[in-house]
Amino acid sequence: MDTATDTAMDTAGTGTGPAPVGESRDDEPPKKNAKKRARRGPGPFTLLVLPGLVALMGVAGFLAATGGLSSAWPQGSSDPAPTATTRVDAAYVPWLRKAVSDCTVIKPSVLAAQIDRLSGWSNDAGALSGEKGIAGFTDAQWRTWGKDADDNGRSSPSDPADALMALGRQDCSLAKKVTDLRTEGVVNGDLVNLTLAAYASGTDAVVKAGRVPTEAEAYISEVKSLSSRYGSVDREESSGGTVNQAPGAVLAAPVANPVVSSPYGSREHPLTGVTKLHTGVDFASPQGSQVSAAMKGQVTFAAMTKAYGNRVVIDHGSIDGKRLQTTYSHLLSLQVTAGQAVDVGTPVGLVGSTGLSTGPHLHFEVIFDGYYADPMPWLNPST
Repeated sequence: MDTATDTAMDTAGTGTGPAPVGESRDDEPPKKNAKKRARRGPGPFTLLVLPGLVALMGVAGFLAATGGLSSAWPQGSSDPAPTATTRVDAAYVPWLRKAVSDCTVIKPSVLAAQIDRLSGWSNDAGALSGEKGIAGFTDAQWRTWGKDADDNGRSSPSDPADALMALGRQDCSLAKKVTDLRTEGVVNGDLVNLTLAAYASGTDAVVKAGRVPTEAEAYISEVKSLSSRYGSVDREESSGGTVNQAPGAVLAAPVANPVVSSPYGSREHPLTGVTKLHTGVDFASPQGSQVSAAMKGQVTFAAMTKAYGNRVVIDHGSIDGKRLQTTYSHLLSLQVTAGQAVDVGTPVGLVGSTGLSTGPHLHFEVIFDGYYADPMPWLNPST
């Protein structure tokens, strides 16, 4: 918080205030018959304090010249930027990883950045506002998210392990909500940004905006900037279910003889007139044509949505520790259900024009590590 600058000036010796008792002001004429003042000798400051200051400055100069002040008296050089290990107690790192281990959207570094932004890792940062612990939970919030994570017999927002797990629990819940909303076509954008926006402004504000609301942008920018400092806490994460392939042309074409009618990239929506990212490719195909799974995986969503019509989302596990998903939208009908395992080529639905669509086609998306990607480089031309 800014503090006001003190502008008051000492008036003694400036020629504007009263002269000290027994002394004449320089701008006053000497009084007649005034007695000549006796010459004073050196004062206590000159005799006692000044020699000590001179000696101290001499010692400081010697130490500076010989490098003796390299740590206590910096000479203009700066230390390297602090790393995650200097910012975070080593005992917290396993909890950061565990807190988001079941969440594919939020990484430990993002969770750490939120703590940095919320409290600077201080347990007392928000005490005056009713926010407690390093994650700044209020009592009401703690009743929803708090648990005894470290089994020490008490659940407290002032217990760092409990607080980290609670914030991870809250973030992962929000990530699931915004993922579902994006899957249904209610909102659009990067899942990390949408999750942080839901934390900062509430899920309702995200739904109302259909994307990251303006009031959440500053918070997101700060957290993502801070997260770069904590990259080391993301290491040693498990990448269970890893697909033993490198990113590339690993997907089969979802329709026979695919012809692109609208590519991936920025475009004006033909119905809404809004210019934004076209998050997939549209394959022109006759009504009722077969749509098939592009890769082995598990169906995580299969239902009617407002924007995408009949939509299927398939999770294909991980590639290099990054989640890969494909989506199939505007289907005439669904041929799979959520939770069903599929192989490459398994029928998932029929080409249609449900939802916001101008005619029969398949809207096909690739989502890699939570981000939309251009599907075309992923498709194997031989399939």
